[in-house]
Order: sequence, then C-alpha cells, then structure tokens
Amino acid sequence: MLRRLLIAGNWKMNKTVPESEEFSRELKNATARFKKVGILICPAFVALKSVSDTIHGSNVNLGAQNMHFEESGAFTGDVSTSMLESAGCTHVIIGHSERRHVFGETDDMLNKKLKKAIASTLTPIFCVGEKIEDRKADRTEHVVGEQIEKGFAGVSADQAQKVVIAYEPVWAIGTGETATPQQAEDVHAFIRKQLAEMYGREVADKIIIQYGGSVKPSNANDLLSQENIDGALIGGASLKLDSFVEIIEIAEKIDK
Repeated sequence: MLRRLLIAGNWKMNKTVPESEEFSRELKNATARFKKVGILICPAFVALKSVSDTIHGSNVNLGAQNMHFEESGAFTGDVSTSMLESAGCTHVIIGHSERRHVFGETDDMLNKKLKKAIASTLTPIFCVGEKIEDRKADRTEHVVGEQIEKGFAGVSADQAQKVVIAYEPVWAIGTGETATPQQAEDVHAFIRKQLAEMYGREVADKIIIQYGGSVKPSNANDLLSQENIDGALIGGASLKLDSFVEIIEIAEKIDK
C-alpha cells in the first residue's frame, strides 16, 4: 500500500495542561508497540509545548488545531506556523467544519492557510465535508469538490502530495451519527478521482484521505478497511485513552 494509515485525535477545547500531559504520557506508553500506523494528537494551543516534551522520542506526533496564514502581526488570539513549529508540532488541522461553519472561515482564507502550511515544515490536514441539507439534496460531491478545488487553488502537484485530506460529513460530527462505510468510501473515492483529475493518478494515490465523523472502536474496522479510507480524524473517542488506543490497535491490524 502506498499510504500509511494515520489515526489523529482532535481534542478540540478539552483537557487542561496537566490533563493533557497525563493523557499524553499514558498514550505514549500504551502505543509504543505499534509500528505500522501513524499516531497524532492535537491538543489545545496552551498544552502544545508540554505535550511535545511529554511525547518526545515516541511514535506519537503532535498537531495543532488551527493556524493563521500570516507569519506575524496584529492578529489577537492567533498563532503562526513558526510558533507551532517551535512548540514541536509536525501537523496542523486546517478548515475543520467548526472553523468553517461556526467561525465563518472562507474558502479563500483556507486556501491561504493551506499554502502557508505547505511552505512550512508542517503537514496540513485539510478538512472538507457537507452539511445534512447538502447530503439530502444529493449535493455532496458538488460541495466537497468545490471545497477541494478552491482550497487547492494555486497548489502544485508536488505541494499537494504533502497534504492530508480529512473528509468529515458535518452531519456526523459530534452527533453520534456516522456515514456508513460505503457512504464514506464513495466520497473518498470521489475525492481521489478529483485529485487525479487535478494532479494525475500517481499523485492522487499518494495522498492520505482520512475519515472524520463519530469514529469509535465499534465502527473503526469497517471504515478503515475501505480501499480509499486512509485513517481517521477522531474527536470524542480520542479524549478517552482506552477507546483511542483501541482504534489505533484496530488500524495496526488492517492489511490492505
């Protein structure tokens, strides 16, 4: 397989610094035996440096939940790629549905963020996904396709290979609802087809496409076994050590 499964935990606005350190220490010990799957945790900004120190030397990587597209300036409350790099981050989430729909981040803004992340040492996880009304109106491919087209505008084939994409149907995030494995696979296959049209099949086959949306141990195997699903961006289940480690273990055993 060209692509390594990547299991990422997006902690959102949860866990204090001490809680983040304790969880990270326990995760580091619990996952030391895993060799195949990529492991990533994305704590709140305030915990990044301490978590980085805690997981140093392990197979757990560190990501941030957001970033600004400028290097510095009068952007109160924001952080730059260089700040994230100096805190020990290897990845950054861009365009999570909550950033798009709660905080109003636009396709143009996310395109700038993606380009800025690509220009840094960070691996961007670029999120796309449709709302429930789009799914019911059979507009999933239109919405997701447009998000990719606008998000990747001006991004070269070489640069695109650095990006991880996360398909997260908005209606399945934090709701307990989950796309069926076939529904998720259909959208992942569409995304890869679009990437092939934009950059060629060879490039498209190298790009990791995660699924995000109420992933838990009970559905992880069926989702991760799909041909075009290359991992998971996990919310709630990543906040509980047992469930997160179980999902990583399930991913470790998948052979495709």
